[in-house]
Amino acid sequence: MRTTLLSALIIALGGFSSATFGKAGTVKTNSEKSDDDPTRVTTQVGVSWSDDYDFDDSDVTFSGSLALDDARKINARINSDASEWRVGGSWLFPIGIFNFNIGKNDFSNGASQTNYSIGTFLPLSYFGIEPAGFQIFPMAGYTYNTGDAVECSRQAQDACSHEGFNGSPSPENGFAPTDISSSSGYLGAFVLKPLSTQWRLMAFMAGSYGSKNDAGDNYSGYFGGIGAGYSINTHRSFRAMTYIQDNNTYIADPDKRFLLAYKYQF
Repeated sequence: MRTTLLSALIIALGGFSSATFGKAGTVKTNSEKSDDDPTRVTTQVGVSWSDDYDFDDSDVTFSGSLALDDARKINARINSDASEWRVGGSWLFPIGIFNFNIGKNDFSNGASQTNYSIGTFLPLSYFGIEPAGFQIFPMAGYTYNTGDAVECSRQAQDACSHEGFNGSPSPENGFAPTDISSSSGYLGAFVLKPLSTQWRLMAFMAGSYGSKNDAGDNYSGYFGGIGAGYSINTHRSFRAMTYIQDNNTYIADPDKRFLLAYKYQF
Protein backbone atom coordinates (compact mmCIF):
# COMPACT_ATOMS: atom_id res chain seq x y z
CA MET A 1 0.00 0.00 0.00
CA ARG A 2 2.85 2.41 0.70
CA THR A 3 3.83 2.57 -2.98
CA THR A 4 0.34 3.64 -4.06
CA LEU A 5 -0.45 6.28 -1.43
CA LEU A 6 0.36 9.29 -3.58
CA SER A 7 -1.23 7.93 -6.76
CA ALA A 8 -4.41 7.08 -4.84
CA LEU A 9 -4.63 10.65 -3.55
CA ILE A 10 -4.23 12.06 -7.06
CA ILE A 11 -6.86 9.73 -8.49
CA ALA A 12 -9.26 10.67 -5.69
CA LEU A 13 -8.88 14.33 -6.58
CA GLY A 14 -9.52 13.80 -10.27
CA GLY A 15 -6.00 13.20 -11.61
CA PHE A 16 -3.88 15.32 -13.93
CA SER A 17 -2.29 14.77 -17.30
CA SER A 18 0.73 17.05 -17.23
CA ALA A 19 3.21 18.34 -14.65
CA THR A 20 4.17 21.93 -14.02
CA PHE A 21 7.06 23.05 -11.91
CA GLY A 22 7.68 26.33 -10.16
CA LYS A 23 10.80 27.93 -8.78
CA ALA A 24 12.64 25.74 -6.26
CA GLY A 25 13.40 27.09 -2.80
CA THR A 26 10.33 29.34 -2.70
CA VAL A 27 8.90 29.74 0.80
CA LYS A 28 5.31 30.98 1.02
CA THR A 29 4.35 33.36 3.82
CA ASN A 30 1.49 32.39 6.12
CA SER A 31 -0.79 34.95 4.45
CA GLU A 32 -0.11 33.35 1.04
CA LYS A 33 -1.05 29.85 2.18
CA SER A 34 -4.47 28.23 1.87
CA ASP A 35 -6.70 28.15 4.96
CA ASP A 36 -6.29 24.35 5.01
CA ASP A 37 -2.53 24.32 4.41
CA PRO A 38 -1.05 22.09 7.20
CA THR A 39 2.06 24.31 7.38
CA ARG A 40 0.17 27.55 8.08
CA VAL A 41 0.93 29.13 11.47
CA THR A 42 -1.94 31.32 12.71
CA THR A 43 -4.01 31.98 15.81
CA GLN A 44 -7.43 30.45 15.27
CA VAL A 45 -10.46 28.84 16.92
CA GLY A 46 -12.82 26.30 15.44
CA VAL A 47 -15.70 23.92 16.00
CA SER A 48 -16.57 20.74 14.12
CA TRP A 49 -19.38 18.19 14.08
CA SER A 50 -18.94 14.60 12.94
CA ASP A 51 -20.99 11.41 12.80
CA ASP A 52 -20.68 7.91 11.43
CA TYR A 53 -22.53 6.72 8.35
CA ASP A 54 -25.36 5.27 10.51
CA PHE A 55 -25.98 8.64 12.23
CA ASP A 56 -25.74 7.08 15.68
CA ASP A 57 -22.38 8.37 16.98
CA SER A 58 -22.32 12.16 16.61
CA ASP A 59 -19.61 14.24 18.22
CA VAL A 60 -18.80 17.95 18.60
CA THR A 61 -15.17 19.06 18.89
CA PHE A 62 -13.65 22.43 19.78
CA SER A 63 -10.14 23.36 18.64
CA GLY A 64 -7.72 26.24 18.73
CA SER A 65 -4.18 27.34 17.93
CA LEU A 66 -2.11 30.14 19.42
CA ALA A 67 0.69 31.48 17.21
CA LEU A 68 3.70 32.45 19.31
CA ASP A 69 5.42 33.97 16.27
CA ASP A 70 5.59 33.32 12.52
CA ALA A 71 7.04 29.84 13.05
CA ARG A 72 5.69 28.41 16.32
CA LYS A 73 2.21 27.69 17.63
CA ILE A 74 0.43 25.75 20.36
CA ASN A 75 -2.47 23.50 19.35
CA ALA A 76 -5.34 22.06 21.40
CA ARG A 77 -8.51 20.12 20.69
CA ILE A 78 -11.26 18.59 22.88
CA ASN A 79 -14.68 17.11 22.24
CA SER A 80 -17.88 18.09 24.02
CA ASP A 81 -17.72 15.45 26.78
CA ALA A 82 -13.91 15.59 27.16
CA SER A 83 -13.58 11.90 26.27
CA GLU A 84 -11.23 12.77 23.39
CA TRP A 85 -8.57 15.48 23.44
CA ARG A 86 -5.25 16.49 21.95
CA VAL A 87 -2.63 19.08 22.88
CA GLY A 88 0.72 19.86 21.30
CA GLY A 89 2.73 22.28 19.26
CA SER A 90 4.18 23.02 15.83
CA TRP A 91 7.45 24.51 14.64
CA LEU A 92 7.72 25.73 11.05
CA PHE A 93 10.98 25.44 9.10
CA PRO A 94 11.65 26.53 5.48
CA ILE A 95 11.22 23.01 4.13
CA GLY A 96 8.41 21.78 6.39
CA ILE A 97 6.64 21.82 9.74
CA PHE A 98 7.39 19.68 12.79
CA ASN A 99 4.46 18.68 15.03
CA PHE A 100 4.32 16.96 18.41
CA ASN A 101 1.11 15.88 20.18
CA ILE A 102 -0.30 14.02 23.16
CA GLY A 103 -3.89 12.87 22.80
CA LYS A 104 -6.62 10.41 23.70
CA ASN A 105 -9.14 8.71 21.39
CA ASP A 106 -12.25 6.64 22.12
CA PHE A 107 -13.77 4.23 19.60
CA SER A 108 -17.36 3.12 19.11
CA ASN A 109 -16.51 -0.48 20.08
CA GLY A 110 -15.42 0.61 23.59
CA ALA A 111 -11.67 0.71 23.00
CA SER A 112 -9.59 3.72 24.05
CA GLN A 113 -6.14 4.89 23.00
CA THR A 114 -3.70 7.44 24.39
CA ASN A 115 -0.99 8.40 21.90
CA TYR A 116 2.23 10.35 21.90
CA SER A 117 3.30 11.39 18.43
CA ILE A 118 5.79 13.41 16.44
CA GLY A 119 5.42 14.10 12.74
CA THR A 120 6.07 16.40 9.85
CA PHE A 121 4.57 17.77 6.63
CA LEU A 122 6.94 18.58 3.77
CA PRO A 123 5.60 20.90 1.01
CA LEU A 124 6.94 19.77 -2.36
CA SER A 125 6.32 23.31 -3.65
CA TYR A 126 9.53 24.27 -1.82
CA PHE A 127 11.37 22.17 -4.40
CA GLY A 128 9.40 23.68 -7.26
CA ILE A 129 7.07 20.67 -7.56
CA GLU A 130 3.40 21.63 -7.85
CA PRO A 131 1.98 19.51 -10.71
CA ALA A 132 -1.13 21.02 -12.32
CA GLY A 133 -1.57 23.20 -9.23
CA PHE A 134 -1.75 20.23 -6.83
CA GLN A 135 -0.01 21.13 -3.57
CA ILE A 136 1.45 17.88 -2.24
CA PHE A 137 2.64 17.44 1.35
CA PRO A 138 4.32 14.09 2.09
CA MET A 139 3.84 13.31 5.78
CA ALA A 140 5.62 10.94 8.13
CA GLY A 141 5.89 10.39 11.85
CA TYR A 142 6.15 8.12 14.86
CA THR A 143 3.48 7.28 17.45
CA TYR A 144 3.54 5.44 20.77
CA ASN A 145 0.13 4.17 21.90
CA THR A 146 -1.20 2.94 25.20
CA GLY A 147 -4.79 2.00 25.96
CA ASP A 148 -7.26 -0.83 26.11
CA ALA A 149 -9.18 -2.83 23.55
CA VAL A 150 -12.34 -4.86 24.09
CA GLU A 151 -11.50 -8.52 23.51
CA CYS A 152 -13.07 -11.90 24.08
CA SER A 153 -12.03 -13.01 27.57
CA ARG A 154 -10.41 -16.39 28.15
CA GLN A 155 -13.19 -17.35 30.55
CA ALA A 156 -15.85 -16.85 27.88
CA GLN A 157 -14.34 -18.15 24.66
CA ASP A 158 -17.44 -20.17 23.81
CA ALA A 159 -19.70 -17.13 24.26
CA CYS A 160 -17.96 -14.63 22.04
CA SER A 161 -15.42 -16.31 19.79
CA HIS A 162 -17.45 -18.91 17.96
CA GLU A 163 -17.99 -18.54 14.23
CA GLY A 164 -21.00 -16.44 13.32
CA PHE A 165 -21.15 -14.43 16.57
CA ASN A 166 -22.71 -11.03 15.84
CA GLY A 167 -23.52 -9.66 19.28
CA SER A 168 -22.20 -6.48 20.88
CA PRO A 169 -18.73 -6.41 22.53
CA SER A 170 -20.15 -6.20 26.06
CA PRO A 171 -19.26 -7.93 29.35
CA GLU A 172 -22.56 -9.83 29.12
CA ASN A 173 -21.33 -11.40 25.87
CA GLY A 174 -17.97 -12.40 27.30
CA PHE A 175 -15.87 -9.38 26.32
CA ALA A 176 -13.48 -7.57 28.65
CA PRO A 177 -11.03 -4.62 28.34
CA THR A 178 -7.40 -5.61 27.77
CA ASP A 179 -4.43 -3.30 28.29
CA ILE A 180 -2.46 -2.75 25.08
CA SER A 181 0.63 -0.72 24.20
CA SER A 182 2.33 -0.36 20.84
CA SER A 183 4.58 1.86 18.78
CA SER A 184 4.33 2.54 15.07
CA GLY A 185 5.46 4.76 12.24
CA TYR A 186 3.26 6.22 9.54
CA LEU A 187 3.86 7.43 6.01
CA GLY A 188 1.50 9.15 3.58
CA ALA A 189 0.57 12.40 1.90
CA PHE A 190 -1.84 15.33 2.14
CA VAL A 191 -2.94 17.04 -1.09
CA LEU A 192 -4.57 20.44 -1.74
CA LYS A 193 -6.00 21.55 -5.07
CA PRO A 194 -7.13 25.21 -5.17
CA LEU A 195 -10.10 25.64 -7.51
CA SER A 196 -10.43 29.39 -6.96
CA THR A 197 -9.48 31.99 -4.37
CA GLN A 198 -12.30 30.61 -2.18
CA TRP A 199 -12.73 26.92 -3.07
CA ARG A 200 -10.27 24.03 -2.74
CA LEU A 201 -10.28 20.24 -2.73
CA MET A 202 -8.24 18.20 -0.27
CA ALA A 203 -7.38 14.58 0.38
CA PHE A 204 -5.07 12.58 2.60
CA MET A 205 -4.02 8.97 3.00
CA ALA A 206 -1.44 7.19 5.12
CA GLY A 207 -0.49 3.74 6.31
CA SER A 208 1.05 2.74 9.64
CA TYR A 209 3.07 -0.25 10.82
CA GLY A 210 4.58 -1.05 14.17
CA SER A 211 5.37 -3.39 17.04
CA LYS A 212 3.69 -6.71 17.78
CA ASN A 213 0.50 -6.86 19.86
CA ASP A 214 -0.52 -9.50 22.41
CA ALA A 215 -1.75 -11.77 19.62
CA GLY A 216 1.69 -11.73 18.03
CA ASP A 217 0.64 -9.58 15.09
CA ASN A 218 2.43 -6.38 14.12
CA TYR A 219 0.37 -3.24 14.59
CA SER A 220 -0.88 -2.05 11.21
CA GLY A 221 -3.50 0.42 10.08
CA TYR A 222 -4.47 3.15 7.67
CA PHE A 223 -6.41 6.40 7.55
CA GLY A 224 -7.59 8.55 4.68
CA GLY A 225 -10.19 11.05 3.59
CA ILE A 226 -11.37 13.50 0.97
CA GLY A 227 -13.28 16.78 1.14
CA ALA A 228 -13.59 20.44 0.21
CA GLY A 229 -12.95 23.79 1.86
CA TYR A 230 -14.50 27.23 1.34
CA SER A 231 -13.23 30.59 2.62
CA ILE A 232 -15.82 33.29 3.23
CA ASN A 233 -13.13 35.93 3.81
CA THR A 234 -9.64 36.19 5.33
CA HIS A 235 -10.99 35.21 8.76
CA ARG A 236 -13.77 32.65 8.30
CA SER A 237 -13.77 29.32 6.48
CA PHE A 238 -15.68 26.04 6.31
CA ARG A 239 -14.62 22.47 5.58
CA ALA A 240 -16.58 19.30 4.76
CA MET A 241 -14.91 15.88 4.67
CA THR A 242 -15.49 12.16 4.84
CA TYR A 243 -12.80 9.88 6.20
CA ILE A 244 -12.02 6.35 7.31
CA GLN A 245 -9.58 4.85 9.80
CA ASP A 246 -8.78 1.29 10.77
CA ASN A 247 -6.15 -0.75 12.58
CA ASN A 248 -5.77 -4.32 13.74
CA THR A 249 -5.41 -3.52 17.43
CA TYR A 250 -7.96 -0.97 18.63
CA ILE A 251 -10.72 -1.07 15.98
CA ALA A 252 -12.81 -4.14 15.12
CA ASP A 253 -14.31 -2.64 11.94
CA PRO A 254 -13.26 0.37 9.84
CA ASP A 255 -14.46 3.62 11.41
CA LYS A 256 -16.15 5.65 8.64
CA ARG A 257 -17.26 9.20 9.41
CA PHE A 258 -18.08 12.56 7.86
CA LEU A 259 -17.22 15.98 9.28
CA LEU A 260 -18.38 19.59 9.00
CA ALA A 261 -16.10 22.27 10.45
CA TYR A 262 -15.96 26.05 10.91
CA LYS A 263 -12.78 28.02 11.61
CA TYR A 264 -12.10 31.64 12.54
CA GLN A 265 -8.57 32.97 12.07
CA PHE A 266 -7.43 36.12 13.85
